[in-house]
Amino acid sequence: MADRSRTGIDVLDRKLGGGLPAGSMVTLSASPRSQAELFLYELTKTRGTLWLSLNREETAVTDSIQNTPTETGDPTVRHISGEAPLDNASKLISALPETSNLIVDPLDVLESQEPPSRFRSFMNDLQNHIFNTNSLAILHCLEGRSVPPLRDTTEHFADVIFHLETDISGDEIDNRLAIPKFRGGRAPIDTIKLELTEEVSVDTSRDIA
Repeated sequence: MADRSRTGIDVLDRKLGGGLPAGSMVTLSASPRSQAELFLYELTKTRGTLWLSLNREETAVTDSIQNTPTETGDPTVRHISGEAPLDNASKLISALPETSNLIVDPLDVLESQEPPSRFRSFMNDLQNHIFNTNSLAILHCLEGRSVPPLRDTTEHFADVIFHLETDISGDEIDNRLAIPKFRGGRAPIDTIKLELTEEVSVDTSRDIA
C-alpha cells in the first residue's frame, strides 16, 4: 500500500484508511454555493501548502482562511492572473517542495485555456511533479451553471475524486460527499453525510439510513 498522507479531516482519513496515497492528484467538485472551501481550509493544517487562486485576490483568500473558525495552517497564497495562467501556474508549481500540498482554486480557469493540448500538457507535468515529490494536489472544480469542456480530461487524470452534493429542501441544507474514484485502493461504496458549518464533520442529526 502506498504511503498515506493525512488530509486533516478526521472523517475522511478514517474512511480512506489513514488518508490519501502520497503523490495523488485529487479533484473536489462542488457547487459554487456550497461550503466546499471548508475542505480546502482544513487541508492546509497538515503540511506546507501552496494555494493558487485563479479568481480571488491573495488578500481575500488569506483573510477567509484566517477568519474561519476551524483549525488551519498558514498557506502560501498566490493569485494567478494575466493572459498566460497555465504558464504562470506551472512556474510556481515547479518549485513545490517535497511532501507539500498544492491547492488550485478553481481549476476551471485553466480548463478553459486554448488549445486543449496545452491543458493536457500542464496536467501531465503536474501529475509527474506531484508524484515525484510525494505531495498532494487538490483541484477545486466548480459544478456551476457551466462546466468547462475539459472536465472529463481532469477527472481522467485524477487519482481520487471527491464529489460534494448540496441539496436545499425547505429549511434544511443536506451535504453528502461521494468518493466515486480512488486509484490508491478501494473507493467507499456509501456517501458520507456531512455538516459544513465551522468545520467538516459527520452529520448524524437527521441521518436515518
